Amino acid sequence: MINSTFVSYFSLAAYFDTGVCKYVYFLLILSLYVFIVCSNSFLIILICVNQSLHDPMYIFLCSLFVNELYGSTGLFPLLLVQTLSDVHAVPASLCFLQIFCVHSYGAVEYLNLAVMSYDRYLAICNPLQYNAHMTSTKMAVLIALTWIYPCLAMVVLLSLTSPLQLCGNVIHKVYCDTYSVVKLVCSDTAAINLYGLIATFSTICVSLLLILYSYMRILQVCWSGSKQTRQKAVSTCTPHLASLFNFSFGACFEILQSRFDMNNVPNMLRIFLSLYFLTCQPLFNPLIYGLKLSKIRGICKSLVSPESCRVSSDFR
Repeated sequence: MINSTFVSYFSLAAYFDTGVCKYVYFLLILSLYVFIVCSNSFLIILICVNQSLHDPMYIFLCSLFVNELYGSTGLFPLLLVQTLSDVHAVPASLCFLQIFCVHSYGAVEYLNLAVMSYDRYLAICNPLQYNAHMTSTKMAVLIALTWIYPCLAMVVLLSLTSPLQLCGNVIHKVYCDTYSVVKLVCSDTAAINLYGLIATFSTICVSLLLILYSYMRILQVCWSGSKQTRQKAVSTCTPHLASLFNFSFGACFEILQSRFDMNNVPNMLRIFLSLYFLTCQPLFNPLIYGLKLSKIRGICKSLVSPESCRVSSDFR
């Protein structure tokens, strides 16, 4: 039996020798990370500096982009180091920090998407009372809850996990996660597994129920509303639904992979799908929201070609 106080590092066993190809993988991963940082940072700055984008919808979107930066930074720097390293060992403190970042990122993502769906429900179903319902105070409270609850839940989870006695230090993934560490525990893990399940499914279920309710109401209004109402709903809700389905696919596979034996799945495919949860959403969101939301698209066009934008506005 190895006591957790003596486990100073964890070994990430999912890495394998790729020879000189590791430099190609490193450049590919670095390119993805640079794109994620630049695209999300650009949209955060764009929303912050443009007064016309200070509506609740874009403030919630800004929170989503901040979370993409947060989650990808919890993964990519360590992934880059491990890609070039021949010894895939991670200090225990850094491993637990990554666990905190990865899992809180997932929870914030779901809660943020739920808050965004609620905001769209108010804007489409109660447009005349929207400003009365979605005040700046309420918006600040919703954003604070979106971030504070997952962080507190992860503090509790890690405080339950870190003191436990471990019988090994090998994690069969390319990054650290809670369930992989819990599987190494020598003592009874019923309490921590129960807490993990409650925390995970309460976050996911509450978020999905709020999203489902919001879209049911939106569909009711669209069904009986005007063509303009339907066009507004489609233009604002399509990016949100695409983002939700994309993230849910990655999250579902990650949960299944953690809880069930996936040895029959090829190793490269397992690695790709486990990373999909943390990489495709930060890549996907800036593109889908930047391309689909006309207000952001218009501001981006004016930055690229301000002269043509001014000329076109003179003819309107």
